[in-house]
Amino acid sequence: MKALLINCTLKASPEKSNTEALAEVVADALREEGVDVASMRAVDHSIPPGVESEMGEGDEWPGIRSQILDSEILVFATPTWLGRPSSIAQRVLERMDEVSGALADIGFTIPGQAWTYWNKGPGPGEDYSETEEGHEWSHSTGRAAAANLLAVARALEAKPIPAPPSE
Repeated sequence: MKALLINCTLKASPEKSNTEALAEVVADALREEGVDVASMRAVDHSIPPGVESEMGEGDEWPGIRSQILDSEILVFATPTWLGRPSSIAQRVLERMDEVSGALADIGFTIPGQAWTYWNKGPGPGEDYSETEEGHEWSHSTGRAAAANLLAVARALEAKPIPAPPSE
């Protein structure tokens, strides 16, 4: 079983990313269950705006899209600013051409409680990687998210959703 973790941090590699640190809780829990987890930072790739599968020369989205389609599990990690996902996350969602409800329309299954987060509150303060405060809860929900993602992926692997009848 394969999973792809798309990290939508605003920080280019190799800069330290709190989003990556928290997403690794989910990735590690999946790896412990034998899932092959690939990870990428969207900000490190040329992803032009739009909703097409390919946007021309220099567009790196087709390769990323291929990885998404080749994976049974997609982990989407983003920092939030004022309760909103990062601009990088918005770009990736545009290229995926929708969010949770619409993802189901194109074949994705989103299990319940497939999320985790860490939030020390609004405004400046310590980063996730600078404190242990709140980590126990975040790690618990991260492991639960991984378990739910894996359970649904295994169920669908064992009994795929039938293709619609052709006319």
